[in-house]
Amino acid sequence: MKKLLFISTLVIGFSASTFAQQIPQYSQYMLNDYILNPAMTGQHDYWEVKSNNRLNWIGITDAPRTFILSAHGPFRKYNMGMGGSVFADITGPTSRIGFYLSYAYHLKLSKSLRLGMGLSLGLLQYRIDGTKVTLYENGDPVFPNQVMTVYTADATFGVNLKHKNFNFGISIPQIIGNQLKFLENQESTKSSLARHYMAMGGYTFHVGDFGIMPNVLLKYVYPAPPQFDAGVKFDWRDQIWIGASYRHDDAVSFLGGFAYKDFLLVAYSYDMSTSNLRNYSDGSHELMVGVRFRPWKKKSSEDADAAPAGAEE
Repeated sequence: MKKLLFISTLVIGFSASTFAQQIPQYSQYMLNDYILNPAMTGQHDYWEVKSNNRLNWIGITDAPRTFILSAHGPFRKYNMGMGGSVFADITGPTSRIGFYLSYAYHLKLSKSLRLGMGLSLGLLQYRIDGTKVTLYENGDPVFPNQVMTVYTADATFGVNLKHKNFNFGISIPQIIGNQLKFLENQESTKSSLARHYMAMGGYTFHVGDFGIMPNVLLKYVYPAPPQFDAGVKFDWRDQIWIGASYRHDDAVSFLGGFAYKDFLLVAYSYDMSTSNLRNYSDGSHELMVGVRFRPWKKKSSEDADAAPAGAEE
C-alpha cells in the first residue's frame, strides 16, 4: 500500500510540478559527461558511442527507468565536434522520449588549455497514460482518463575549460523553458521545462600508473535547493577503475569498470539510498557500455598542437 501511494504521488508530480529536478539522474556522469554538457562534443581524438541504462529504486513499482544512446566525435581540421543522442525516460504511466543533435567549437587558449563552447538542439515527446492512473475522484476533468501527448523543442548550452589534468564546465539544460500543454484549448499551465544550471569539474592526480580523480557535479533549478554529487575515481592506466560518490540527501554510489584494448568500455554502478527511500527500495543500478573509434593515424607532435579542445594530451 505504501508503495502504491508513493508512486501515485510521484506520477501526479510529473505533470503538475515545475520546481523539481527534471533532468534524469546519472551516477556515472564522469564517464559520459557529453550527455550533460554539449561543450564536451568532440573533446577527444576519437569518436565514441555509449549506452547508459539506469534502473532507479529497485523494489518500488513503476520506478523511473532511463535509457540513452549517444555518439560524438571531432572534426580535427576545423577544431569542432558534432554528435547526437536519443533517450527514453519512463516513470510508470509517464514517459519522456527525445533526440538531440549537438555542435561544439574548441578554442585553443594555450598549448595545453582549451575552451569548448557547445549547443544541442532537440525534440521531446512527453506522454501521460491517464488510463493507468487511479484518481481520488473519478472523472476529474483536470486529469482525463486518456493518453495525453505533447511535443516540444529543447536546447542546452554549455562551456567547458579543459587541461591535461583537469576540466571544469557549466551547462544550462532546458534553456528555452517551453510550456507543456497536454489538453486542447488549454490557455495556461504550470507544467513547463524548467531551466536548470549545472557545474561539473574534476582533477586527475597521477601516481605512477595510477590515476586519482576527485570530481563534483552541482545542479540547481529554481526554487528547489541545490543538489551536489561529489566523488573520487581510481584507475590503473585508464584500463581498470573503481570509485565512489555521495549525492546530497539521496544516495551513496559505488562504481567499477574496465576498458578492453581502449576500444570497448564497460562500467557498472550501484546506488544505496540514504533518504527515506531506503525503507522501500533496494537501491538503483546503472550500466554503461561504450566503444571508441580512432580513424586517424598516431599524431605527430605538430598534429597534437593542432588538435581540438579536449583532445588527449
